[in-house]
Amino acid sequence: MGSFSIWHWLIVLLVVVLIFGTKKLKNMGSDLGEAVKGFKDGVKGGADSDPPAQVSAPPKVQGETIDVDAKTKQ
Repeated sequence: MGSFSIWHWLIVLLVVVLIFGTKKLKNMGSDLGEAVKGFKDGVKGGADSDPPAQVSAPPKVQGETIDVDAKTKQ
């Protein structure tokens, strides 16, 4: 139950290429690369944005209605 040798990995690679084909593997690789790039951009963009707004106190309840102060963004 030791680690696999280089020959084991070459056989696995050969089987994968035979099953999926080189064109399908190329498309999967480029899709994976775009996903990683998008994730990195999202993480980097998330750090530069404003911090989330703080949550205010819950609305005051008067009888059956809820009193909510609405504010508009400018």
